[in-house]
Amino acid sequence: MGKLFVVGFGPGSVDHMTKRAREAIEESDVIVGYKTYVDLIKDIIRGKEVISTGMTEEVSRAQEAVKQAERGKNVAVISSGDAGLYGMAGLVYEVLIEKGWRKETGVEVEIIPGVSAIHSCAALLGAPIMHDACTISLSDHLTPWHIIAKRIEAAAAADFVIALYNPKSGRRTQQIVEAQRILLTYRSPHTPVGLVKSAYRERQHIVLTSLGDMLEHDIGMLTTVIIGNSSTFVYDGLMITPRGYERKYKLASAVQPLKPHERLRPEAEPWSLANVRAIAEEAYEKVSAPKQIERLEIAISPGVTNKTLTTKQMIDIARIVGEKGTITYTPDHYLKVTMETERPDEVVRELLEAGLTVAPTGNVFVMKACDFCDGEKKDAIPYAEQLYKQFGGMELPKELRLGFNGCGMACYGAVHEDIGIVYRKGAFDLFLGGKTVGRNAHPGQLVAEGIHPDQLIETITRIIRQYKEEGYANERFHKFFERKKEVGGFVYGETLKTEPAACGE
Repeated sequence: MGKLFVVGFGPGSVDHMTKRAREAIEESDVIVGYKTYVDLIKDIIRGKEVISTGMTEEVSRAQEAVKQAERGKNVAVISSGDAGLYGMAGLVYEVLIEKGWRKETGVEVEIIPGVSAIHSCAALLGAPIMHDACTISLSDHLTPWHIIAKRIEAAAAADFVIALYNPKSGRRTQQIVEAQRILLTYRSPHTPVGLVKSAYRERQHIVLTSLGDMLEHDIGMLTTVIIGNSSTFVYDGLMITPRGYERKYKLASAVQPLKPHERLRPEAEPWSLANVRAIAEEAYEKVSAPKQIERLEIAISPGVTNKTLTTKQMIDIARIVGEKGTITYTPDHYLKVTMETERPDEVVRELLEAGLTVAPTGNVFVMKACDFCDGEKKDAIPYAEQLYKQFGGMELPKELRLGFNGCGMACYGAVHEDIGIVYRKGAFDLFLGGKTVGRNAHPGQLVAEGIHPDQLIETITRIIRQYKEEGYANERFHKFFERKKEVGGFVYGETLKTEPAACGE
């Protein structure tokens, strides 16, 4: 067998990569990593076989790395920062364990540490983590938000210096707002905060601000947010957290008032365990007390084919969601409701009683149907409703979008979705593998024409079942179709040739 190196190469500059990290990369036949990370070290991996994938495809990278090592190759799985901190180390071990790996008999694994973001960003800011500190990722893709919120509250109450990773993305915009709210219940709005984007990389950007003002600045996925504790201060553009010596030492004095044997006496340590036990227990009880409040995120609409909300339904939605909840209109013609509630089941029941459809959000089946010309072209409506009833909200490897159009005009863009269905001349045309966003956006592949209505549900069931059972976690359908080459009996790349349909056919 070969060997697996799991390499943390630091913040991104070659100057901050360890000697062992470079050696491991040089010893490797294959480099496996996220595309952005591969680009950061492209100058030192020339001539190597490179396997790179996009964001959210960590599982497939780990699986491929293990496969290559089992074939006898030396493989370097690369992560920026430290591979054991939000990196690939744990996931590589998980994949190995799933295959029955044993340290004595299986592929040899070496984890190579690197400078993590909390340390590289701290060095640029000054010395903000001189005392106890912690890291918290605000991404709730893998960790439920109520757990993340509890961690933020615990760290804030315990006066940790806190480094927030993955603070905000194009879709995740509220988490950093909620984190600030929690922190402000324990810390002054004047608490120093450092925002570091792309530390030691070409687009490095540093901002020194405060807890109260930090949301006034640009924060994104490449930003690390370091929040000081109660003793952190700013001096001459530097963010500094004292190590604690000022309580026992006089830094301006050559002769210290406390002798070495006096420094550990209780009177010299008013903050010690004996004096703060009651305070600590109170804080612990507050943080650990079970809370029944849940973060509810659901998709609602007036119906599969109905696009009209009544005035009463809008009033009901506003009343149920309340002033603290949010209602977002999405391109898929549904409203995304986000709110915190102690009664999620009751909220769902009230929305259903208001005549609305309710479905979960996330990596689930999403259906986007046209309005069938306000119901005038109604022949295909029962099939659209049956598909939604059977698959709506089903958990899948990644969000799966099915577009359904009631005539050959396909004006709601069904042909660009993961699965596109177009009703034409009493039968259905089927498109697979569309991509709606990105520079390489493209329509789906026309894989079948004239599917008899009696066969539609069975055909779609076959496709979705295979995707659910064989798709990698976070693997989009168009990539799954390309990887498998055949899905539901339809072959990737075999596009049917067809004549353009007349208007409305």
